[in-house]
Amino acid sequence: MTGSSRIVAVLGPTNTGKTHYAIERMLGHRTGVMGLPLRLLAREVYDKIVAIRGPSVVALVTGEERIVPPRTKYWVCTVEAMPEGMGCDFLAVDEIQLCADPERGHVFTDRLLRARGQDETLFLGADTMRGPISALVPDAQFLHRERMSQLTYNGQKKISRMPERSAIVGFSVENVYAIAELIRRQKGGCAVVMGALSPRTRNAQVDMYQNGEVDYLVATDAIGMGLNLDINHVAFSALSKFDGRRMRPLAPNELAQIAGRAGRGMSNGSFGVTGEASPLSDDVAQAIMAHRFTPLQKLNWRNPAFQFGSVDGLIASLETSPDNPILVKARDADDLIALRTLAGLAEVRARASDGQSIRLLWDVCRIPDFRGISHAEHAGLLEAIFGYLHQSGDIPDDWLARQIQRIDRTDGDIDALSKRLAFIRTWTYVAQRKGWTRDESHWRGATRAVEDRLSDALHERLTQRFVDRRTSVLLRRLNQKEALLAEVNDKGDVTVEGEFVGRLEGFRFSPDKGAAGAEAKTLKAASLQALAPQFHLRADRFYNAPDTEIDFTEQGGLMWGTHAVGKLVKGSDPLKPQVEVFVDDAAGVDVAQKVQRRLQHFIDRKIAALFEPLLALSKDEALTGLARGFAFRMVEGLGILQRADVADDVKALDQDARGALRKHGIRFGQFTIFMPLLLKPAPTRLRLVLWSLAQDLQEFPESPPPGLVTVPAKTDAPKGYHTMCGYRAAGTRAIRIDMLERLADMVRAEDSRGGFEAKADMLSITGMTLEQFADLMTGLGYSAEKGERAKVKASEAAVAAQQDPKEVPQKQPEETPPQPDETPTEPPAEEPADSPVEVPVDVPGEAPPDSPVEIPPGADGAGATDAPVAAPEQEVFYTFRWGGMRPDRRAKPAQFSDKPRGKGKPQGKKGGARGDKRQGQGRDKGAQQFQARPPRPEKKIDPDNPFAAALMGLKDNS
Repeated sequence: MTGSSRIVAVLGPTNTGKTHYAIERMLGHRTGVMGLPLRLLAREVYDKIVAIRGPSVVALVTGEERIVPPRTKYWVCTVEAMPEGMGCDFLAVDEIQLCADPERGHVFTDRLLRARGQDETLFLGADTMRGPISALVPDAQFLHRERMSQLTYNGQKKISRMPERSAIVGFSVENVYAIAELIRRQKGGCAVVMGALSPRTRNAQVDMYQNGEVDYLVATDAIGMGLNLDINHVAFSALSKFDGRRMRPLAPNELAQIAGRAGRGMSNGSFGVTGEASPLSDDVAQAIMAHRFTPLQKLNWRNPAFQFGSVDGLIASLETSPDNPILVKARDADDLIALRTLAGLAEVRARASDGQSIRLLWDVCRIPDFRGISHAEHAGLLEAIFGYLHQSGDIPDDWLARQIQRIDRTDGDIDALSKRLAFIRTWTYVAQRKGWTRDESHWRGATRAVEDRLSDALHERLTQRFVDRRTSVLLRRLNQKEALLAEVNDKGDVTVEGEFVGRLEGFRFSPDKGAAGAEAKTLKAASLQALAPQFHLRADRFYNAPDTEIDFTEQGGLMWGTHAVGKLVKGSDPLKPQVEVFVDDAAGVDVAQKVQRRLQHFIDRKIAALFEPLLALSKDEALTGLARGFAFRMVEGLGILQRADVADDVKALDQDARGALRKHGIRFGQFTIFMPLLLKPAPTRLRLVLWSLAQDLQEFPESPPPGLVTVPAKTDAPKGYHTMCGYRAAGTRAIRIDMLERLADMVRAEDSRGGFEAKADMLSITGMTLEQFADLMTGLGYSAEKGERAKVKASEAAVAAQQDPKEVPQKQPEETPPQPDETPTEPPAEEPADSPVEVPVDVPGEAPPDSPVEIPPGADGAGATDAPVAAPEQEVFYTFRWGGMRPDRRAKPAQFSDKPRGKGKPQGKKGGARGDKRQGQGRDKGAQQFQARPPRPEKKIDPDNPFAAALMGLKDNS
């Protein structure tokens, strides 16, 4: 350094152009070195100088990157990588206030004390360094620069209300990612900048922000170190950080360093807080705006005079305390911790036995812990590297290749790629050390290529996760008031400006389900604006669509194809429901009215077609008096009335009135008065919807499956539900009312007081098993008495009928129940699949047709008569009586006599067959004789009973 060397401290707040001033001063000299605090900032300055002077004369040297052309004149470096003893004309150190940083401060203090340019030296930084520089560098001159724009405090804002061109600052990777995810959902996306990113990834992210692809930046405090970005507002999401040892609050000058990134050039900027950060106090806010901070009193220092005579001597020299009151001993850095750990290993201490090996050990210990792993694990890696270097002079290619190969993968998420980038930075640093590898050029290129691939993959993952280009494009177009172009394909997929935004379902737009919160609102706003012409085109097509394309649901919805376009609402009359349409407001009133008119036409025509008999009944002016009133009741009941509810009205109708009503298809059944045409599935389905609307039900019950005679009864259904379905609930099942009337006709011919059994026709029309039929009859008011008897094959009974009764052994009577007195005039309408089918039962002494025959003892079958006879199989039967019987009126047990059975018949009312069926015992006791029960006292019969006619007839006959 010559005596004419000029030392200048260029101090002032952010956005004063200090870095730009230093670049201009360096390029005014023949050679120069510039030290910067971050690898990212070094790359930015390098690119600027290359753009001015070309790449052939500019070098970039950082811990992991080394670009040194043969004719290098200007060196751009990180502060740690600044070359010493080069004798450059110019030297500058940026962000000199980092001398007070507890982790790296000793490096900056060393450059302040010992780094000089032969002609000019610049120290760039904050005004807080004026005092320490004056004390440590007495011949330094001071140049103060004022901020070129104003900085104001805007208080606290939610991220959702953050203005465009804002940077949100977090102090941990997790915090940065969480904020970035929130901004993606609410604002369409953001760029992410962290000190741990490679320059390639960082530049790609910054380019997105600078080019306007995204309007938000989420970063760590790395942006406070001189990165020049077009930021209008800086928001702190936290006011404390972890400094490597503990969580501590940020000092006002540290906050100012970051907040000062807002407002570049002559543009004013603002700062504030967001998220969980509490508002700044007035004193701190005013200090940042006025750039007034407490001057630094102490700078971190570490002894630069290393002693390489022994490992212990080197450690002692590093632990030396300063003798200047302004300097304080720096806390133990990672390199010193690693040195102490390796010095404790016998093998390492044995290798580090001279000055050269101790220097080598120290160089290895200075490999940064990019991976952020434990000190012990990091020391293990350093031990291996030192062993190879000391033993063979370089690191083996195969070993180094294996380490790199494990990292050279671009699969995985952001965290996996970030870890691999941190790992490759270790080997990039190693490859940059001169003499550590056999082929330096190869390994520098190999590690750089892996870092580039990982950087590109990380940029891609960051963009995929934190940038929604679709929302960003739409927001930008909306803000620019540009017309948006929307397209709708045959499936209803909507694209706006080529980006899929959702689906048009009928006349309502459904945004992409992947969007949420503010993102969904943005998509919907942009999409509806672009869809306005599409709504009109679709409305015209819908208005001209045939009724076959429209339908109603059992919940009252109105469908156009697969899309809901409206719903039915209650009207003034059950047969005149109104329509409420599902049309987005953006479609306009004209579209909504056109859709409403089309749907009203559809439902009016549907009611007219399916309820034509009922509407004709209501319009028949020939009906007068009681007939007209009864017709009104039928219309109110939508074609079905419980007879018990209108018993008085029915009695009041004369034969002429009934005849006039029957002409409209009304059937006066014993249980229900109904119009059979309205029991079909389509009218039933619509009737339930209209009835549910009239009853103001919140949830409409569904109609039973078509074609079933009986269905399970719904105990939780609203009152009147089964009637509207065309069914009558009885027991656990409900029977269709027209089939119930047919069943009533069959039962009318039976002895309801004396008891009867179910006929096959009864089971057939109901489609029930015997047990289900018993439950049904119980629900209709009958008592069901269960019994058992022996079951006999039909073939055996036929043989017995052809023989002389005296010679034929007595068998149980045939299972077939007694026939009614008169056969129903109308055959069963349906033959249900689950009708009971009689399966032949084995008769004792006779093998089934397909079963193997068991030969009795004896060659010729002799002794067969001695084989045991199997007991006959039992069958279940039910006897039904109207209204049940009180315990004191039950029939007495059947009486039996020892008289032989012949022509004698039981004394009961119905003859011998029924008497035999009542007993399954006494097979070997000869003839059985049934004694009739004593006559019952006369019982009053309810005339409203559905089977009253049959019971009244029985009463008269008795």
